[in-house]
Amino acid sequence: MSEVFFYHLQRQPLEAVLPRLLDKSRERGWRALVRVGAEERLAALDDHLWTYADESFLPHGTDREPDPEEHPVLLTTGDRNRNGAAILFLVAGAAVPADISAFQRVMYLLDGSDEEAVQAGREAFRLLREAGHELSYWQQDGEGRWAKRG
Repeated sequence: MSEVFFYHLQRQPLEAVLPRLLDKSRERGWRALVRVGAEERLAALDDHLWTYADESFLPHGTDREPDPEEHPVLLTTGDRNRNGAAILFLVAGAAVPADISAFQRVMYLLDGSDEEAVQAGREAFRLLREAGHELSYWQQDGEGRWAKRG
């Protein structure tokens, strides 16, 4: 079974949290697949990942480009794991795939300021728990550090 981490974003937006989590994944040597709920959000995240920090470089691409399997971080709106990723990030309204067994870890990032996203996250949590996956729920504390809540 895959480990599933729910990150409830309340103090920082996705654009602040996702690059750091992708950097940590790359430090572990993991290839990452970032599944995004809509094409326009994918384009915005693609642009952001090139410019989010002057001192950082996060090699990535989208599944619309040639040779998606060569990208260590691949952004997609689709279901296929075209870069052989070990970790799946579900962001910006992306639905949980029916089968997540190909991934060691799944990171579900939900926007706490969007009630629809919170409800979708609760439903995803319920479905994944019922499927027998190991789940953990994370929130930021008052100092901005991530704390495991469940």
